[in-house]
Amino acid sequence: MLDRFQAYINRCDLLAEGEKVVLALSGGSDSMVLADFLLKSKVDFVVAHCNFHLRGEESDGDEHFVRNFAEENDIRCFVKHFETERYAAEQGVSIEMAARDLRYAWFEELRQHLGYDKIAVAHHADDQAETFFINLLRGAGLNGLKGMRPQNGAIIRPLLWASREEIHQYAVENQILWRDDHTNAESVYLRNKIRNQLMPVFDELQPEARQGLYKSLAHLSSENELYRELVKEKLSHIVKKEGEIQTLPHTSFQLLFEWLRQYGFNTDQCHFIFEALETGVGNKYFSPTHQLVIGRNELQLSEIKSVVDEEIQIGTGEECIEKPIKLRFSRIEKTADFVINKSTNVAMLDADKIRFPLILRHWRHGDRFHPLGMKGSKLLSDFFVDQKFTESQKESVWILTTSESDILWVVGHRIDDRFKVTNSAKNVFVCTLAD
Repeated sequence: MLDRFQAYINRCDLLAEGEKVVLALSGGSDSMVLADFLLKSKVDFVVAHCNFHLRGEESDGDEHFVRNFAEENDIRCFVKHFETERYAAEQGVSIEMAARDLRYAWFEELRQHLGYDKIAVAHHADDQAETFFINLLRGAGLNGLKGMRPQNGAIIRPLLWASREEIHQYAVENQILWRDDHTNAESVYLRNKIRNQLMPVFDELQPEARQGLYKSLAHLSSENELYRELVKEKLSHIVKKEGEIQTLPHTSFQLLFEWLRQYGFNTDQCHFIFEALETGVGNKYFSPTHQLVIGRNELQLSEIKSVVDEEIQIGTGEECIEKPIKLRFSRIEKTADFVINKSTNVAMLDADKIRFPLILRHWRHGDRFHPLGMKGSKLLSDFFVDQKFTESQKESVWILTTSESDILWVVGHRIDDRFKVTNSAKNVFVCTLAD
């Protein structure tokens, strides 16, 4: 196993001689085996442990275990405590996503502070397979299905070649101690459902089914690299630039998508743009940084300097719209630990009830909606009176609507009751009014 580990690092060029590493050490068997490999390979590393305070005494026990390991091996240990549930509620994301964002941000901050070169995480082949199915269910393309890369920026994954079973067997045979996380056996999060329910069925389909999946993922990864190079070459021949405006002739959806995704446009926006090529001349679409205008024979792309339009079309993915206000959008799965953020600066809506694209505009006379908590509808002008809006407030308030003019949110004030998140909701569309 150690020889295979070192061969994988050399083959993927993950660590140069003398490079220093921040090791993400949870205390689980995967990261403890990775720590053992790094020790035996004489890599200079420090330990970074996150205490998310999600499992009470177990979380504190993990921290104590990691600290003891570091002390026994004379390794510097850094521990960070997070208010994960509070962060998730404030950001309108799942606990799983909150923990991911918090740990990677801190790992990078620590790496830069120490002047180290890499961040090592213990993802393995089974994590890769689970990620494939997660992305498959979310409708990902080739780039999403290829899985995690051995290296992504400063982050390296030196165990992607090994299965969970191989790692566990190595830990037992080499008497490596670790801490078990009982939540891994609970099928609450999507990844755990795939691990505990789908993968056992997958294994029953035929002998060595996982090995076949691992090979397919490797093929997808190499084919994705080739695809990226070919797309880049094709776009270099057909995209023209005149001053600050880029133009692309009306083309296939795939080329349109690959061109626009570089500038922050998401998949749903690209579908809307492609479908509007013939009938939507003059339509404008926005990403966080760029504006796209549909011309008769071409698409015109320019960087946003000052957006003053009265309407903006919004897709469904994560994006940020810069105007006199700043809105952030994300879509999350409604898991068992989901909590509605009651801040007036956050709107949580049933994503499956919303038809995109969305429009961000000022209010208009005759606008009507169903204020949260009311059974019937109310004129927006009457709502303003009830809320004691001044004339200035009425003129400056923003309204988020569907393309069919259904009001979703009087931004910063009230959502529409028809789009609220109920117990039956499966996905949540989160709109956050940023500072």
